[in-house]
Amino acid sequence: MPAEKRINLNADLGESFGAWKMGDDDALLDAVASANLACGFHAGDPDTMRRTVRAAMARGVSLGAHPSYADLQGFGRRAIPLSLLEIENLVAYQIGALAGIATLEGGRVSHVKPHGALNNLACADRRTADAICRAIRAVDPALVLLAPAASELLAAGDAAGLPTVAEIFADRAYQDDGQLVPRHLSGAVLHGAACLGHVQTMLDAGALIAQSGKRIPAAIGSICVHGDGADSVAVARRLRAVLEAAGWRIVPLPDLA
Repeated sequence: MPAEKRINLNADLGESFGAWKMGDDDALLDAVASANLACGFHAGDPDTMRRTVRAAMARGVSLGAHPSYADLQGFGRRAIPLSLLEIENLVAYQIGALAGIATLEGGRVSHVKPHGALNNLACADRRTADAICRAIRAVDPALVLLAPAASELLAAGDAAGLPTVAEIFADRAYQDDGQLVPRHLSGAVLHGAACLGHVQTMLDAGALIAQSGKRIPAAIGSICVHGDGADSVAVARRLRAVLEAAGWRIVPLPDLA
């Protein structure tokens, strides 16, 4: 009998704050199995965090911290020069903030996924990746690190002894070095059916597929749909349906790590 195929589907959520609304969290939570929640530095606030935690728990969706640079104006997509100690501090601080909010709802944070420019830097720079992993391990060595496939961050997590899961992005294009194509360049962000084809090609190949066609072998455990896209809900729903029809079982991250 063939082995069961299991994979995770995740989304970056809880990115509204104050009177500003971002994305349709409730609809996405019906499609994904894990949620990466903004912790107040690039988006989110305590009230949004608690509402999103409650909604995720009601659906059996696992909770993850989505720490970033302190960059509300830039949505965490601008690099901010920080020391390695400062990076450790901001990551630990944000994990702790979400953990406290989750406790109010009787839940717990089970994974961490860095956001935006911080994540991009950690994918390429091992010292930054190691600093992030030190912070995660210090808070709780059982926390799962959700990191981009074939990245320095994933390698750092493995070296630190953290449970790790490698993710690919349904809605982002890749460069030949495995890094994401910068958002200001043409074709960096994918939409609609292009997302589905992108994911299917990578799963079939067991590799990241760059814009050039280059293949970078990778063990793929999770697929991300960014929650701030105009068609995020439609893409997540369709992607889940296609995966399940192909025999994949969609599971929360703790079930994979």
